[in-house]
Amino acid sequence: MTRPPPLTRTARKVSRRNRRLLAVGLGIVVAAVIAALTHQTPTSSSFSAVSPQRPSSGASPNGSPDELRDAPGEADGVVPDGVTVFDEAIPAVANLDPALLDALHRAATAAADDWVMFYVNSGWRSPEYQEHLLHEAIAEYGSEGEAARWVATAETSPHVSGDAVDLGRSDATAWLSEHGAEYGLCPVYRNEPWHYELRTDAVGRGCPPMYADPTQDPRMRQ
Repeated sequence: MTRPPPLTRTARKVSRRNRRLLAVGLGIVVAAVIAALTHQTPTSSSFSAVSPQRPSSGASPNGSPDELRDAPGEADGVVPDGVTVFDEAIPAVANLDPALLDALHRAATAAADDWVMFYVNSGWRSPEYQEHLLHEAIAEYGSEGEAARWVATAETSPHVSGDAVDLGRSDATAWLSEHGAEYGLCPVYRNEPWHYELRTDAVGRGCPPMYADPTQDPRMRQ
């Protein structure tokens, strides 16, 4: 193998110039890569502050954007999981009629001896929450007439007035079916065995016959 001849002075100058051009080019490429890596685009968290929207009172079930409002919360009567009739820091319990709440406390204290707890699924509701539930029912059942079998208007609902409570768990309703009349606590609708109201006459006479559903209740026709 023979050794290549040494570069001429002109060739050495050209070689050095090429190396400088290559270094400059590499610098430009590196700067572009760094800029691309450090550039930040908006993420989904940028929009996380936007609140979900729900139909407001008077809006249709498929309400347009200007008919929407924020979903009801605990202050409107929404009940968190695990609430009992003794949790009076919860508005749905605290805003119940005092006589109804007293009867619930006395009955729940007696039921606790049988290892039965009175959990609350729903109690007092704001008019806005009641209308929200009504619009949801209309959307689910397809008509106001069918929805009325399950959800009353804000003007007629005993939940809005604080005169009704929906109790969770079948052991509580089973206990009340046997002992509820002693405290004036009566089921009102056959299609809603969890719905209880205070009937003071029931203490001596027993609970009155139930309506098939709220549409049979004269109070709902006001």
